[in-house]
Amino acid sequence: MPIHHSLWTVSSEPSEVPASSMASEQELETMIAAAPQILSREWMLIGRQENTGFGGRVDLLALAPDGSLVLIELKRHRTPREVVAQAIDYASWVEQLEPDDIAAIYRRFLPAGNLAADFKDRFGQPLDEDTLNDSHQIVIVAADLDASTERIVHYLGQRDIAINVLFFQVFKHGEQRFLSRAWLLDPGQVQVSATSTSKGEKEPWNGEYYGSFGHGDERDWEEARRYGFFAAGGGAWYTNTMNLLDIGDRIWVRVPKLGYVGVGRVTGKPARASDFEIEGQPALSVLKSDYHRAFADDAEKSEYFVPIEWLQSVPLAEAVNDVGMFGNQNTVCAPKTPSWRTTVETLKSRFGIEK
Repeated sequence: MPIHHSLWTVSSEPSEVPASSMASEQELETMIAAAPQILSREWMLIGRQENTGFGGRVDLLALAPDGSLVLIELKRHRTPREVVAQAIDYASWVEQLEPDDIAAIYRRFLPAGNLAADFKDRFGQPLDEDTLNDSHQIVIVAADLDASTERIVHYLGQRDIAINVLFFQVFKHGEQRFLSRAWLLDPGQVQVSATSTSKGEKEPWNGEYYGSFGHGDERDWEEARRYGFFAAGGGAWYTNTMNLLDIGDRIWVRVPKLGYVGVGRVTGKPARASDFEIEGQPALSVLKSDYHRAFADDAEKSEYFVPIEWLQSVPLAEAVNDVGMFGNQNTVCAPKTPSWRTTVETLKSRFGIEK
């Protein structure tokens, strides 16, 4: 069903703000380049009007915190169906990009920049070349979408092709113009699809979840072990995938750069820090680490907790980190790569888990 925007003044006699338009979609591209948060607060723009080498130019290219690429295509003067086909064609180019190619794209976009240093400044963690461009997603930016194109996008999404559409509408009130936007699909679901379609050999998911626990200034693994929880926060990108977890699911937890530190059963749904309790008390009154306390009242940036019954857990000094083990910077994912199956088999042996 087509998405329609409307904007109203807030008063005792509300009035509808009339729709307007942009002089060109080039204007929208310029706005996004100046303020990438129009698309997402959690993407880092790295390229603009990049030549694919086979007769096309990618409008915008961005990086997500896990090093996956985001291909952004504006509708311009093409029909929606044409732009979907064009974006998929461009995605075949994106998939082949190597770390050196991506660094070169960034130098053309920002000559004074350094991709590795700027990525760390932006996301607070080093850029891992081993997982850089391990997956990607497609974002189409359009003012409208016909029903057949919407069906195509839904069809691809249901088959784990990471594609989404961002609708935009311009309104004018006096001399000021306003931009509204809305996603066709939940960005969290598309993020999950991107992790499911990473490069390399695929196999059916084994039913075991992977979890990345960011031990450090914001949260403490020993507190998670002691009080039985898994946590993440600081933005929707970090917490969206926690919604994959249902009561009874098993999750294997890894601390980045150190290794696997625990396996447990999920005993409840994700809850904001302000709603999560430990032993009958508010979690933040019990815990000593930060857990994004400054954002406790912010639904997007707040820390979220999932209660876990640990089947086995170890201190950081005993983390299991064998060569070839699966690793990913998404908070939660359901990997479909053979390395995940072999990782789980190894961990079962090391942690004494029989089934």
